[in-house]
Amino acid sequence: MSTISYMPTLLGVFGLFCAYLVYGIVKREPAGSGKVVEIGDQIHLGAMVFMKAEYNRLAIFCTVVFLAIWVSDLGGATAFAFLLGAVCSGAAGYIGMYTATQANVRTATAAQDKGSSEALSVAFFGGSIMGLTVASMGLLGLGVLYLMFGSDPHTVHVLHGFGMGASSVALFSRVGGGIFTKSADVGADLVGKIEAGIPEDDPRNPGVIADNVGDNVGDVAGMGSDIFESYCGSMIASLTIASTMSLTAIHTLAADQQSLMFMPLALASLGLLCSIAGIYAVKCFAGKSPEVALRIGTMGSSLLFIIVALAMITSLGGTTNLWIAVLSGAIGGIIIGLITEYYTGGAPVMKLAKDGETGPATVMISGLALGMQSVAIPVVTIAAIIFISSHYAGLYGVGIAAVGMLATVGITMAIDAYGPIADNAGGIAEMAEMEQHTREITDSLDELGNTTAAIGKGFAIGAAALAALALISAFIETISQSNPEFQLLLNDPIVLVGMFLGGTFPFIVSALTMTAVGDAAFEMIHEIRRQFRDIPGLLEGTAKPDTARCIDIATKAALDKMILPGVLAIVAPVVVGFGLGPEALGGMLGGALITGVMMALMMANAGGAWDNAKKYVEKGNLGGKGSPVHTAVVVGDTVGDPLKDTSGPAMNILINVMAIVSLVIAPLLV
Repeated sequence: MSTISYMPTLLGVFGLFCAYLVYGIVKREPAGSGKVVEIGDQIHLGAMVFMKAEYNRLAIFCTVVFLAIWVSDLGGATAFAFLLGAVCSGAAGYIGMYTATQANVRTATAAQDKGSSEALSVAFFGGSIMGLTVASMGLLGLGVLYLMFGSDPHTVHVLHGFGMGASSVALFSRVGGGIFTKSADVGADLVGKIEAGIPEDDPRNPGVIADNVGDNVGDVAGMGSDIFESYCGSMIASLTIASTMSLTAIHTLAADQQSLMFMPLALASLGLLCSIAGIYAVKCFAGKSPEVALRIGTMGSSLLFIIVALAMITSLGGTTNLWIAVLSGAIGGIIIGLITEYYTGGAPVMKLAKDGETGPATVMISGLALGMQSVAIPVVTIAAIIFISSHYAGLYGVGIAAVGMLATVGITMAIDAYGPIADNAGGIAEMAEMEQHTREITDSLDELGNTTAAIGKGFAIGAAALAALALISAFIETISQSNPEFQLLLNDPIVLVGMFLGGTFPFIVSALTMTAVGDAAFEMIHEIRRQFRDIPGLLEGTAKPDTARCIDIATKAALDKMILPGVLAIVAPVVVGFGLGPEALGGMLGGALITGVMMALMMANAGGAWDNAKKYVEKGNLGGKGSPVHTAVVVGDTVGDPLKDTSGPAMNILINVMAIVSLVIAPLLV
């Protein structure tokens, strides 16, 4: 085994060290005093309590699956890989959430004492810890497994267990965190803004602390686990496809099979270094406008990666065809992000806000239409990536395109996690009654963070689509090795049965998660109303709300309601695969992929547009806060919340979980 094989593992350790150094920079910033620290501690404690309860349940689930894999024909090595994947995914989410709740209060204090530039740096560094941890844990875990099993085509299936472990934790973290955050957000908004007529993040509102806790457990820890499983899934799929390729196919792309198998890990390693460079660039340009600094960091790291990827591919004996596949994935990710930015932050949002002049109904109609329209260009982009990458490098090219899109996940995740940290900082500034200029700074960072979070969701959907397609391709190749006659044909009734079954799953999971948010919000609304009614002096500001009760409601709802969607996603491939056969399972994966991606795009973009339309009015446009237009757009935002932050993100993980479980059980189906 060559020395370069150790690069992913060593860079994984290096990335974690960099994350630790960045955490030290964040911790050195003052946390403030008085109310600021008190509120920050409440948010931190609430997030930690939820994560502990969620991980306790996850530990039980993972233990059961670990034992099931161990006693099956898949063996102890695959079971070990599953456990390692679950631990790495859980650790990445936990570290990101923990540091985000340290950075939010310091961002608010920096905005008050040092100004916009320093506040941006603190918030972004807080998000960077999440980004670096996600990339590093993925490289470290897969790097170790590659050294142990991945370099041998006969034992590469062990790595599938790692992907299944990562996906299982991601599904529960994303769904549970999404239910928590949106049940609190919807309840706090409807009673606080519309009924009581008090500002967002007003300290008198009992649901505000739970809402801020939810930003961390849903949009930081949940999103981190989401991206982590796509990141690892794309590498595992590419490596698996390479292990099944014929010598003729191999020699059209590289000198030998080992080079193709190691290629995804090598590209991801380069991506981590480019992400670190991008994070440094944001710090250097923080004195300019926050938007310019963040754009330079993301675009710069992507362009740097594209350049150095060519050198890496050439050094490993690869052809330029592989680089074209990487290029298509990297550019496609940028395009999807820019289109998402347009639909959630451009002219369509202003029109959506103006439609509020005729009430909530027109806001709902326009928002749904916008979400549906926004699907077209990203889907065409994904189709173009698939066409170009497969034309130049076959099925392996699709996997390597997904790696190209996700290689700079460190900076992408950093910018996404920056959003909820800035949002939390604004909430702390409001609740602590900090000076007006502080709130203006945190509001501007929050507004930008809303856009970066929307871009991150678009990127996550595109990445999940490519990663899932690569995993499905790996599933087909694995089955074909033992059954050369295996095909997925549209005129085969059993394949069509599978497609229709798979197409229903995104609808079922969306319904389950939206119902969970609605039921929990219903209970939250009654609790907030009760406190406003029964606690003397609460609305006058002379008494404190019982915020712990609202956190308990959101926690219980999240933990109870996340189980069924998670079990469905994991059990369905097993039932269909063993019950109807691999042809039906392949069809099911295809049906789930198509409907899941389109629903995810529609829900994420419609929800993001409704959210920003509300913020546009709250800045004083079209009558500002308290106007009939404001009431209309708040209703739109309330409907959009579970779409963009619960059900929509669940689609990414749903399609990947179903694909990776199918890949894991593929050897048992033949």
